[in-house]
Amino acid sequence: MEVTQLQQLISSMSASGLSELEYEENGVRLHLRKEKEPIGLEELPKKITEQVRWEQTTGTEEKRQEQEELQGNVVTSPLVGTFYAAPAEDAAPYVQVGDRVKKGQILGIVEAMKLMNEIESDCDGQILEILAENGKLVEYQQPLFRIKS
Repeated sequence: MEVTQLQQLISSMSASGLSELEYEENGVRLHLRKEKEPIGLEELPKKITEQVRWEQTTGTEEKRQEQEELQGNVVTSPLVGTFYAAPAEDAAPYVQVGDRVKKGQILGIVEAMKLMNEIESDCDGQILEILAENGKLVEYQQPLFRIKS
């Protein structure tokens, strides 16, 4: 390989925007790599910097709201299966939003492999939210109920 060929490869690589090039000819192997220069923070436009700061404060507010919503005791599914809110199709649901429940009270059923698994309350309190839909598949550890103690 001659120097002119090497210069042509380097200029072709620079012009194309490639960051890495591997070339082999007549038993000579050449590996070229061009490191990209990192962008300094001082080079970023102010608008982008301000926008990022605004998004960070919004994220903090969202986290605070999520934590407020997550208050209460969450009852999760012990297994994968189908959630049922009532003992039978024509029966009333075990609990509804606003109902007072006692520890050990049945809240719903998860059917798995033709076995009905009762979901019990693990505390006394009031049902804040029913997070699973009747007759729908639930995953392991999926939140089913939120109870305010």
